[in-house]
Amino acid sequence: MQLLRKALEGQTYVPLDAAALEMAAIEHPGIDPAPSLIILDRIASELDARVPAASDGREFVRTANQYLFDELGFRGNEANYYDPQNSCLDTVLDRRAGIPITLSVVYIEVARRMRRPVQGVGLPGHFIVQFDDGDYSTYIDPFHGGKLLDVEDCRRRAREIAGVELARDDPALAVVGTRYILVRMLNNLRSAYFRAREYAKCGPVMDLLIEAFPSNAEYYKLRGIARLQLRHFSGASRDLEMYLRNDPSAADRVEITEQLEMIHRWLGRLN
Repeated sequence: MQLLRKALEGQTYVPLDAAALEMAAIEHPGIDPAPSLIILDRIASELDARVPAASDGREFVRTANQYLFDELGFRGNEANYYDPQNSCLDTVLDRRAGIPITLSVVYIEVARRMRRPVQGVGLPGHFIVQFDDGDYSTYIDPFHGGKLLDVEDCRRRAREIAGVELARDDPALAVVGTRYILVRMLNNLRSAYFRAREYAKCGPVMDLLIEAFPSNAEYYKLRGIARLQLRHFSGASRDLEMYLRNDPSAADRVEITEQLEMIHRWLGRLN
């Protein structure tokens, strides 16, 4: 997890693909990242052979979309959207199916190998990418077959998916960096594990998020809940106490305090 941790610290030299593959090791312990990196290299090489040397941005996007989505068949995994595998870059490259952010990582990393300007955009509830070379600019939705979007389309996506009304110059329409993408991927993986009640796997995810955001009260609460489910009462107690310390006016303070009292009584019986 060395590269992932460095990226979460804000180091800008860390490759997104390598850090994302380290994250996949939470689901796939002992994963060898080399085969996935080779796949990305091969996709970029094959795409580069299809793009004329003098092609402009519009031609690149058209060819990239045709190759990635029509020919290779990368697609959104709508049938099993909340499967934790969708947050694992190695599995997405193998299955050619994933959620918006992992499909966007594929697009970003293929474009990076070709020195083409594609970056992520973190819309509320839906991740996309933007191509912008100064002459041609467009938003691209990898989850929906590379559909091209303008600002109004992005605003509509945010409204329909997350119920959020974006201004035309909203910061959510701006490109984001590696750290933001990895944090969002971790949160997606965390949500998938909670939904599947895989609390043991939540631990490493929450540890990384808390390392990155040591004052985030909600993260301590979530790790505390996971530890409670695993009957790790001492750790759960510490996390819930940190939750209340970081958010003294928490709406559920009474409930959490009662939970802590129950934990302390239980721990007292063990002594």
